[in-house]
Amino acid sequence: MLITSRRVLIASGQYLEDGAVLIEGDSIAAVGPREEVEQQAGAVPRFAFDGTVLPGLIDAHVHLAFDGSSDPVSTLEDSTDEVLFEDMRRRAEQLLNSGVTTARDLGDRNGLALRLAAAISDGTAPGPRIVSAGTPLTTLGGHCHFLGGEVSGESEVRDLVRRNIAAGAGVIKAMVTGGGLTKGGPASHESQFTAHELAALVDEAHKAGVPVAAHAHGTDGIAAAVTAGVDTIEHCTWMTDRGLDLRQDVLAEIIDRRIAVCPAVSPHWQMLPRIFGEERAAAMFDLVRQMADAGVHLVAGTDAGVQRAGFDGLVPALAFYAHLGLANSSIIDMATSEAAAALGLESVTGRIAPGFRADLLLVDGDPLADLATLRNIKAVFAAGRRYQPDAAE
Repeated sequence: MLITSRRVLIASGQYLEDGAVLIEGDSIAAVGPREEVEQQAGAVPRFAFDGTVLPGLIDAHVHLAFDGSSDPVSTLEDSTDEVLFEDMRRRAEQLLNSGVTTARDLGDRNGLALRLAAAISDGTAPGPRIVSAGTPLTTLGGHCHFLGGEVSGESEVRDLVRRNIAAGAGVIKAMVTGGGLTKGGPASHESQFTAHELAALVDEAHKAGVPVAAHAHGTDGIAAAVTAGVDTIEHCTWMTDRGLDLRQDVLAEIIDRRIAVCPAVSPHWQMLPRIFGEERAAAMFDLVRQMADAGVHLVAGTDAGVQRAGFDGLVPALAFYAHLGLANSSIIDMATSEAAAALGLESVTGRIAPGFRADLLLVDGDPLADLATLRNIKAVFAAGRRYQPDAAE
């Protein structure tokens, strides 16, 4: 397949005007000026349009097992695995149709996301590449304990990490603090694991070459996750029992260790002042701005599946970072090349370059000038296969 367009995003904030992308199989074979690549392409199917080609988007934090309703846990608990799997298939297709070609699923039930990832990989289900955590690790009665990942002590921690990896997990998820989704569980700011348990968790994952994502709202939990050597911190909201407290020493370590932070911004972030109050919401927003200004490696994610967070919300969530004053080029990087690096896929996806997977988003308009044009989807290519919201090929 030869794709020709007015512009191709070939690097951060850099367009190739009147460009072309040649796809062979599931990979990009060539990128360059239209005339040059057309000569190389020969007699292949062609897709010409007058818009922008950019890398497929990456949502670094989703939960396909949840339905995004006001009570996703109850819906989950009322579903059999087979019903839930079919629902997850539909949600994965929603992600793809919204321009997401890679998604990191950070916790499901009974390995269903791993099963779905395999179906997508072998072409029997449409959807983005899924990097799945399998069963998230939590403490007894801890955050998301209903997903089956309760552990106590270093031995149980290591055993569940090994079982997740043996099942095919591409990341290990640790519920380092509590969270609002779990009724009756620890508060969001409260830490869950001991330092020895966290160290064992990270050690076991890293021995297998698998990264660790730490769910951490509380400042103490964030500090513990950094000390343990996790690879990404999810949410990173710097909560304490007294309010918000961004510790500069911990922030400096996050930057020095190149730990990526995924704030997991809701597509409905504009509602937060009504939920938390204007003052608290402004303070929470400012913490993300402080991290960005300090040079933290931020990546895009939506927490799709939790309350009121659907599977078509990445682009609305990206508007949050524009609200903070980040440049559109940096925001697009957060959802492409920077996210790919955080997932360990920097040599595979997130860029338009020869040898990379043919994960592409084709939109009408110029997203560097206006992020909202990311909604004007002409087509999505995932591993070289073309999809469109209204017609698939």
